[in-house]
Amino acid sequence: MIQLHIIVSGKVQGVGYRYFSQMKAVQYGVTGWAKNLPDGSVEILAIGTNDQLEPFIEDLRIGNPFSKIEEMNITEGEKSEDFHSFTIKY
Repeated sequence: MIQLHIIVSGKVQGVGYRYFSQMKAVQYGVTGWAKNLPDGSVEILAIGTNDQLEPFIEDLRIGNPFSKIEEMNITEGEKSEDFHSFTIKY
């Protein structure tokens, strides 16, 4: 399993982007979480196989109809914990 730490910048808060990321994670079998950051970006921790994460990331780059993605910073790290689902953190 691969763990990715993703920061998505642009118009991603107040437009349902975290819920969009959760819907896509469920669709592809990705676990982890998404949360808003104080600077207006969204932080995502995603865990899955390469086959699960590739289409998930592509959909995140496109976003939902209300979002505008300006930048995505993706770093791969050591899997720190196991998740059984994809949640939204508040």
